[in-house]
Amino acid sequence: MAGSDGRSAEIPPSPALRIRWLVPLLCYLSLALMVTALARPQWGTRKTTINTSGINIVLTLDLSESMAALDFRDQGRMVNRLEAVKSVVQDFIARRSGDRIAVVVFGDQAYTQLPLTRDYHTIVSILDRLKIGAAGRTTAIGDAIGISLKRLQDIESRSNVIILLTDGRSNSGELTPEVAADIAAGQKVKIYTIGVGTSGKVPFLYNDPVFGQRYVYQQVDLDEAALKQIAQRTGGMYFRAQDLDGLEEIYSAIDAMEKTDIQVDTFAEYAELYIYLLLSALGLLTIWIVLINTRYLKLP
Repeated sequence: MAGSDGRSAEIPPSPALRIRWLVPLLCYLSLALMVTALARPQWGTRKTTINTSGINIVLTLDLSESMAALDFRDQGRMVNRLEAVKSVVQDFIARRSGDRIAVVVFGDQAYTQLPLTRDYHTIVSILDRLKIGAAGRTTAIGDAIGISLKRLQDIESRSNVIILLTDGRSNSGELTPEVAADIAAGQKVKIYTIGVGTSGKVPFLYNDPVFGQRYVYQQVDLDEAALKQIAQRTGGMYFRAQDLDGLEEIYSAIDAMEKTDIQVDTFAEYAELYIYLLLSALGLLTIWIVLINTRYLKLP
């Protein structure tokens, strides 16, 4: 359009065109916020203290060769004593909450399979891998109690318990069961003893190099008197388990008896910020989509 002086009149640019460069910035900013949200930023701390039930428990398990006796039945099939114990102990662990649990095994020797921990998944995994004879062929009950007492000294607790399970008589080791029980009583550690297995001769699966697998019946000697004495001296109880149901009832009874309230260490909680970043990113992205499809639409 020409003016009165013959020159073309200049049309001022629209204000919207002047800020057109902001449109792609909205897209880039939205993407930046989404990437930041993926990092899950947190802000602030809030101190919280909770109360829970928890004690220190050492599961002390016999791995001597006599634990291979096939005198337990699980869903109609014969299983050895160790396999029966594993399934019941795993159920016992699943019912605990807040307890620290350690695993000590023994045969000729006693050693720590797992120190005190609240990682119950690891405890179950360790139990699955236990093998008969891994600690030797005979039974060192006194040494097993001694190692269990050392594990209880690792972390202080208002209540310390040893659950000792065996199917034999102490016939090896440096520490006698009587002396070990006296030490436990002096440290106010309660020991529950469990004698496992049926009486008389019990079947073992034997791999004969000539005739193949066959069952051989052998006499297993359970020293109930010593186990009762250990429990009595330490304020615990003695139990006898001759089948799977009996074993389950024993661990259920111990589970019901051994409960105590302790204060768990204070922990920090953080406020999650990613949701605010994500909402902001979606908002900017929505504005960008609307603008490029309306006011800032590009025509071919």
